Amino acid sequence: MATTTEEPRCPFCYQRIEQPKELPQRKIIEFPIGACTHCGAVYAYDATGHNLGAAFIEALLFACMEDDYLAFSLSYGDDYTDAVIGNYDILTHTVAPERVFNDRYIRGALVFVKLYDEYKEATQDKVREKLQNIQPIKKTRLRSEKFSKKIVREYVMEEKIEDLISLSLEDSRVINELQVMLCTPDEGLRWRVIFILGKVSTKLGETRPDIISKLLSKLLQLAAYPGSSAWGSLEAVGEIISTNTSLYGEFSPALLAFLRQKELRKEVTWAIGEIASTDPEPVKYAFHALCSFLTDPDPVLRGYAARALGYFGYREVIDDLRHIENDEHEIPLYRKDAFEQVTVGTLAKEAMQMLTQ
Repeated sequence: MATTTEEPRCPFCYQRIEQPKELPQRKIIEFPIGACTHCGAVYAYDATGHNLGAAFIEALLFACMEDDYLAFSLSYGDDYTDAVIGNYDILTHTVAPERVFNDRYIRGALVFVKLYDEYKEATQDKVREKLQNIQPIKKTRLRSEKFSKKIVREYVMEEKIEDLISLSLEDSRVINELQVMLCTPDEGLRWRVIFILGKVSTKLGETRPDIISKLLSKLLQLAAYPGSSAWGSLEAVGEIISTNTSLYGEFSPALLAFLRQKELRKEVTWAIGEIASTDPEPVKYAFHALCSFLTDPDPVLRGYAARALGYFGYREVIDDLRHIENDEHEIPLYRKDAFEQVTVGTLAKEAMQMLTQ
C-alpha cells in the first residue's frame, strides 16, 4: 500500500500530466481543464469529488471543441473511453494514497475522456492549441490594509469610481460590499451600485475573472432563492455581462430563465437590453418573449422590451413597435449612467430608428 503521494499520470498512456488550468471564458459550472500531451486525453478537475458527472461533460465538450451536437452523439466504447483518478490535490499536483493524508482531507478528482480514431484526429491539435494559449489563474486572496466597509460606502456615495476600482484590485472584499449595498430601498443608490459594479467588474475581470464569475453566480442564486429579495441582482448581472460578453456570455441562459417568472420580467428585460446594447448574440433567444411584452399591460415592461428589441437588429418587429409609437405612458429608465423619464412611444421610435439605419 502506498504511503506517499504520487505524481499524476494519464490513465491511458501513463505519461505525466500537467496541472489543470482554468479557462478564460467563464461559466456557471466550470472545471479546470487539461490534456495529456502524449495521447491527447482531456481531463477536468472536480474539487469536491461529488460532481463527477458534470466534470465528465465539461471534459467531453472540451475534447469536442465545445461542439455539443458532436459530443452527445458519441458512443461510449466505440467513440471514446473515460477514467477517473481520485484523491487528487491540485495545490501540490499530486495523488494521495487515501482521502485523509498528513491530516488533510483530499477530495479532488480528475475525470478523463479520450476520443478514438477520427474524432481524436479531428480535434486533438485544436485542443492542444487552445490549452497553449491560456494561462492558469492564480486564486490568491486579495487583501489590503486600505479596505474597510466604511471606505467602500464613502467611495460609492461620493461616486469615486476610480478609487473603488483601484481598491478592488487590491482587495476582493470590495465586490462583496458592493453586492451587499444592492439590498437598499433607495432606488437611486441601488442603480448607482449597479453601474459601479459594472465598472469595477470590467477592470477586475481582466486579471481575476474568477472573482466576477463567483459574483455572477451569487447574484443569480440570490434572485432564484424563494422568498429572497432580488433587488438589483438581475440588473447587476446584465450590467456585468454587458461589459464583456465574450467572457461572461455563458451566464446569459441562466439570466433568460428568469423570464418565466412574471414578477421579475421587468428586471430581466432591462438586463437583456443592457447586454444587447453591446452584443445581442448571448440574449438572442429572448426575442420572441420580448415581442410578446410589447402588448403587456405594464408600460415599464413595454418600454424596456421596445428598448431591448432595437438592439437585436431584427426588422420584422418594426410593425409591432409601430403599434406603440404613440404610447404616452412615462416610465423611469436608467441608462447612460443616469435616470430619465421617457415615454414608451419614444423608446419604440428609438428602436425603429436603430432597426432602419
